[in-house]
Amino acid sequence: MELWQVPLLFSRLPMFPFFDLAHYVASVMALKEQRGAVEVSVRSPVACWFSAMLYCFGGSVLSSLMLAEPPVAFLAKGTNILLASSVWYLVFYCPQDIFYRCFAFLPLRLLVAGMKEVTRTWKVTAGVAHADSHFKDAWLVMVAVGWARGAGGGLISNFEQLVRGVWKPETNELLKMSYPVKVTLIGAVLFTLQHSQYLPITRHNLMFLYTVFLVISKVTMMLTRSATSPFAPFEAALGHMFFGLQKTPSKVKCEGAASSNGSSVCDRSSSEQHRDGVKKRQAKKTE
Repeated sequence: MELWQVPLLFSRLPMFPFFDLAHYVASVMALKEQRGAVEVSVRSPVACWFSAMLYCFGGSVLSSLMLAEPPVAFLAKGTNILLASSVWYLVFYCPQDIFYRCFAFLPLRLLVAGMKEVTRTWKVTAGVAHADSHFKDAWLVMVAVGWARGAGGGLISNFEQLVRGVWKPETNELLKMSYPVKVTLIGAVLFTLQHSQYLPITRHNLMFLYTVFLVISKVTMMLTRSATSPFAPFEAALGHMFFGLQKTPSKVKCEGAASSNGSSVCDRSSSEQHRDGVKKRQAKKTE
């Protein structure tokens, strides 16, 4: 096999069953780690199952709604639903929590996370192609549907939280995008440009390069336990350039160092400096 054939063979990989299984495992484990999810699984298994299905198939639901298709179409895939439901049951109800603990082992978790990122690429490309079949050469529609297909679970997180009885509008992904949602949007733009033949690269090469970037960045963030987006410096520079978004260093420090009792470290430091100044003035007076 020649080296140049690797991207082509990679683009032909079937997602079912192994990559889809990894996607379901990673998604349901992420659900279990949400605050209050375990209590919901005990109080209402039906609500917990529905939340898990939204985590697993949120992209299909959202993209179908955007194209005026039945949002329940994913339920017609009986094998996928059965596989995802089996994963949900094992993650939440396996005796001694053996299944969750097994996949929480770091090497296995890294493997599952990497395989999940591979499915993200396939979903974005499928969304872009599906949108183009409905609206020919409609760039914005292709980007939106590709974005929704690849990051639908995050984009509909507020609705999923409502299923569990939680209402947190401040967690809306459009207000504060997480890294997976951002990188999926970038992927949707790239694959739309490639699909419209405005990007001089073949589809399988772009799929390979984009997936490699996704896997490496995801594994690196998990190993370093960093929640900072790799795009943060570019976002700050572009935000300042086009929208005038800028914070002074002192303000950033004060906002990032809030104490548990509601006061900030900056407030305490300024008050301490004030007290030191008063003491010095009193000492001078006594002298």
